[in-house]
Amino acid sequence: MSCFPCAGSSTNEQKTSVVKDSQKGRASSEKLRREESLSRKDGSTDHIAAHIFTFRELAAATKNFRKDCLLGEGGFGRVYKGRLESGQIVAVKQLDRNGLQGNREFLVEVLMLSLLHHQNLVNLIGYCADGDQRLLVYEFMPLGSLENHLHDLPPDKEPLDWNTRMKIAAGAAKGLEYLHDKANPPVIYRDFKSSNILLDNGFVPKLSDFGLAKLGPVGDKTHVSTRVMGTYGYCAPEYAMTGQLTVKSDVYSFGVVFLELITGRKAIDNARPVGEQNLVAWARPLFRDRRKFPQMADPLLRGRFPTRGIYQALAVAAMCLQEQAATRPLIGDVVTALSYLASQTYDPNSTSSANSSKTSTPRSRDLHRRNLSASSDTRVESPDFRRQIFRGEFQLDSVGGEFQLDGVGGSGRDLYRESPNNRGASRFRERAQGSAHGSFDSTNGS
Repeated sequence: MSCFPCAGSSTNEQKTSVVKDSQKGRASSEKLRREESLSRKDGSTDHIAAHIFTFRELAAATKNFRKDCLLGEGGFGRVYKGRLESGQIVAVKQLDRNGLQGNREFLVEVLMLSLLHHQNLVNLIGYCADGDQRLLVYEFMPLGSLENHLHDLPPDKEPLDWNTRMKIAAGAAKGLEYLHDKANPPVIYRDFKSSNILLDNGFVPKLSDFGLAKLGPVGDKTHVSTRVMGTYGYCAPEYAMTGQLTVKSDVYSFGVVFLELITGRKAIDNARPVGEQNLVAWARPLFRDRRKFPQMADPLLRGRFPTRGIYQALAVAAMCLQEQAATRPLIGDVVTALSYLASQTYDPNSTSSANSSKTSTPRSRDLHRRNLSASSDTRVESPDFRRQIFRGEFQLDSVGGEFQLDGVGGSGRDLYRESPNNRGASRFRERAQGSAHGSFDSTNGS
């Protein structure tokens, strides 16, 4: 844990240090303001909306970063639960000065979360840049991370049910869709993984930790060349091998997390037998035989999942995980598919193995209502859309299987991008993308 200066010191040397730290803090704040005005494309020079905290304020909020306030720890540093003077409960991330996340990542995260706002992105409340201290203050997510609800569950913790898993997947995909399709210029998240998906009340997912985020390619360029950064097991193969980053790199990472949700397995698990340690490598042979799909379901579900639903979910995951980036779907099309899956509430007490539109408990009825109201795509309630959804054949070149889906991709949204690799299969119209592209720092390759 990082130490902070004592309050009552009176020596000249310590006073000089405090003055220098204060000057550094002001310089960092000014740099954030300058960077923020440069990053806007609409000509606006408004300052960052996030509140600037002093280190003393955040030390008081976390009870001097006491151990019992610690929420978690990673390569970036530690996260503490805190209470501001206003009474608001927050999460305070204190960056380790010797850790993996440096000053540049801190700046990127402040800029990104100050400019991007969506119901499936975590809200940045403020930051602190006093001296060499770097802290970020977020809204508090009471249910923790998705990782904590999927892996290494204690005996007294209830596993996520099928309906909740599909809801989380759909919400996380909508967060990515906002970054790729709605943000201007588009943003490549670059670190999509289960530990970075935080859960609010009602299991509403929110993407967090934007320190590695990157803006998309400029003009007619097809990719951004960067240092390879991210988490092993989640990185797209073309990015890991060449450093060439596109929005399809995020789609691959999403496919890994979606596979975690379906199977309950970790992306990398060295405790498993050699052939099963890498989740994607384990899943690829199974994708070729849909008769094995039910065997891939998380054992903690205890068979409580719709047979049709798991076929559809695994087919979407398989398409996201194709080795060729061009043959992966766009995230907007994944959202369409998962919005449909999340709207088909499964009733484990039903005698039918198909999806049930009715529920048997107040909790599941409430979950169904939230799923429908949270969906930004109202077409999921349309009979025409339901007939079109999951209809068509998709040739999975790098996976080696062919699935008859009773239809993702209707109503003008295509799950498949035409490329030389799939011209022999059914052709699907490529959705046009007309967003501007740029970079926070064109001189920096990371």
